[in-house]
Amino acid sequence: HVQLVESGGGSVQAGGSLTLSCTASQSTYRSICMAWFRQVPGKGREWIGTSDTEGMTSVGDSVKGRFTVSRDNAKNSVYLQMNSLKPEDTAMYYCAADVNCASEYCGGGVCPIALSDFDYWGQGTQVTVS
Repeated sequence: HVQLVESGGGSVQAGGSLTLSCTASQSTYRSICMAWFRQVPGKGREWIGTSDTEGMTSVGDSVKGRFTVSRDNAKNSVYLQMNSLKPEDTAMYYCAADVNCASEYCGGGVCPIALSDFDYWGQGTQVTVS
């Protein structure tokens, strides 16, 4: 079982920046792919980006050029750096873990991006952009 704890959400003005963090409890973190999703009330959960076990990342078109996913294996953590925030970025942000990630590669191979790819989820952290 993997526990995920997000932090770093809050309120920010349009054009500003925030960095979200997600720390995993799993000691085999290095073998886990980590991703960020977001959700607004009444809509489905939207994939933002994924980091594979080698630190290669892929991000969605809606945030490409503004959001960056990174990870620090020494801290069992994944980060979401969000720049040039827009009001439409307002959402609950979740991190997720794919523990069956050994053969996946976000540098051009098969990268986990679907909800069903992920086994564990954090509780979410709210981001509000005004």
